[in-house]
Amino acid sequence: MADEMETNGETVEGEMVVLTDADTGRTIACTVERFLAIENQDYALLLPIDTPVEIFVWQEAEDDDEEAVPVEDDSDIDVLFSTAKAVLEEQNLTLKRTAVMLTVEGDLPDLDEEAEFEGLEPDQDTEEAEELQYLASFYYEEQEFAVYAPLDPCFILAKLDSDNQPHLLTAEELKDLEPFLEQIEDQFFDEFDSP
Repeated sequence: MADEMETNGETVEGEMVVLTDADTGRTIACTVERFLAIENQDYALLLPIDTPVEIFVWQEAEDDDEEAVPVEDDSDIDVLFSTAKAVLEEQNLTLKRTAVMLTVEGDLPDLDEEAEFEGLEPDQDTEEAEELQYLASFYYEEQEFAVYAPLDPCFILAKLDSDNQPHLLTAEELKDLEPFLEQIEDQFFDEFDSP
């Protein structure tokens, strides 16, 4: 069961922390939104300071329509990064190759309801399509790509060490926590959305 954790350690809610991905050396700056205790281990729910973004590729679907598919492979993102960065700079946004996800620094344009994109396949767990804000599009080797920012907050669950400092979870640790994540997410989103 996930419970709030009372902490007297060095990290406090609302504080900025920097997570480092040991495999890539990339970092991401976040604020601590909540402390949690799950099965005798302490965790922190973090919110990136810069805006998370995703790159999508437009591909032909079975019904001859086009569908957007997220680009998730690190090597593909490496190839597309400089082009996406240049396109976003035209809007005074700085694309960053941060840990866990891509982020942009700068003020996003006002949300254009008509440009909002909901064409993703529904999430297998929630059956809801992800709502995204269109930022820019570009071509690479005659293939169309687009950059979108999720409208919902993107949280990162981090494990706290004995000094109460957060660390990224491994893929195995995330898998072990899957039964608890939906409950945590539902509870926190309800609180996050309430005035």
